Amino acid sequence: MEKPTVGPIVGYTTPEHARIFLRGAKDPRDSVFAGIRHRKAGTQQWSEGVYSALSDTYDMSDTLVLHGLSADTQYEYQAGWFTTSHPGHTPETVKQIALQWPSTIYQFKSASTQRDRVHRYVVGSCRYLRLTLGVPSRPDLGDKVFNAINAVKATSPLDGVLMVGDQVYVDDLNVVAPDRSYKDISLKYRAAFSQPHIRQLMAGTPTYMILDDHEIEDNWPSNRSDTDAPLYRNAIRAYENFQCSHSPAHKLLADGRIDRSVNQYWYTFADGDTDWFVLDCRTERVLTGADRRMIGVEQEYALFKWLINSTAKVKFIVSSVMFMPDQKSHGGDGWKSFAEQRHRLLETIRANGLKNVILVSGDIHGSLTCKLTHSENPDFVVHGIVSSPLCNTKMLPYAKASNLVLDAPLASNEKGLYSVALTSTMVSEDNFACLTLEGQQLKVDFYNPTGQVLTSVTIELK
Repeated sequence: MEKPTVGPIVGYTTPEHARIFLRGAKDPRDSVFAGIRHRKAGTQQWSEGVYSALSDTYDMSDTLVLHGLSADTQYEYQAGWFTTSHPGHTPETVKQIALQWPSTIYQFKSASTQRDRVHRYVVGSCRYLRLTLGVPSRPDLGDKVFNAINAVKATSPLDGVLMVGDQVYVDDLNVVAPDRSYKDISLKYRAAFSQPHIRQLMAGTPTYMILDDHEIEDNWPSNRSDTDAPLYRNAIRAYENFQCSHSPAHKLLADGRIDRSVNQYWYTFADGDTDWFVLDCRTERVLTGADRRMIGVEQEYALFKWLINSTAKVKFIVSSVMFMPDQKSHGGDGWKSFAEQRHRLLETIRANGLKNVILVSGDIHGSLTCKLTHSENPDFVVHGIVSSPLCNTKMLPYAKASNLVLDAPLASNEKGLYSVALTSTMVSEDNFACLTLEGQQLKVDFYNPTGQVLTSVTIELK
């Protein structure tokens, strides 16, 4: 067996199962299969392998599912791919082949069912990796921040990593040599996810992703043209293969495999005393007419139902587009341009007396925390956490506090005013956020790529 060409990436992980993505390589003559086997850490007996036939349809990649896990348990696993000249082999029959597994042993931990425990997550977005003639230029710059995340994980385990948009920049060379083919876009994903530090992190930590605009094109779909249909088709195909495939957006089939078809990109997952709703803020937008929307009707309904029914201590809503504060100049791309839908969300939270709702965002190349209050309802508060960028480019500026609207209400109606205020300084450099939920506090630490804490904020929960 050969080592994966991309991955392995530990994706959606529960107390009972884990989804692990990996990519092999095409063979012009023989069939290609991927395989994973696992065992509890400290034991000697490997499980029977889980196998999948790889094809060009999914760029020689797949997400394999490990079932029958025990909660809150450390596991070891090996992963790789191999070829066979026998034309009739299936994922079941290749179990009879005597394989020499790659020597690398990875580790991950299944999710815990315990609610009243410390929860710890890393959040980041906007990771620029410049490519020159298909080869990463100074990849160490784009990978450095993940070395710092690995160092943070070494001090205390992470329950998950949330990558909340712009994991790749499909449009980074739009001016001189735009990437529009599936082959070129896929190459960017392979390069971005194969650097050593990010690879180490994702091989051992449940990682959840959602797209933003640069997975397709800057400010998508506002800048969409009549000729962009092939670009969108190819970009979404690559997104589905490399990011969405290991997420909860895919259902499990009766035989335990993931259903490779997907109806929407938004999804939810639960972990102990936290519930997460990860929004798709790009592919369902309605830009014209009376009912302008950032997210579609079904997604909005599902979000409101999830909010009202959740019994978790903390409810995280992930929006790749910054929910608040508004930017003074946003080109119609931000939530400000979809004010009625944003207001419906705020009113749902306020009218139902929902506590500990946290909006997690990226996008703006600046990081901060903030809170939203209501002039006539002293019990209402919604907190915001923005974490961006993981790695900037000299071609793009960092955000500053002066770019934000902080002297006017975010929204208003006959019931009063929604006003937002910063609760941290603005971080205007490469960084990531570490969120630690312990007791009735959520601590937010922003780190730079060398592992230095830039600023810390403690959110008191109700």
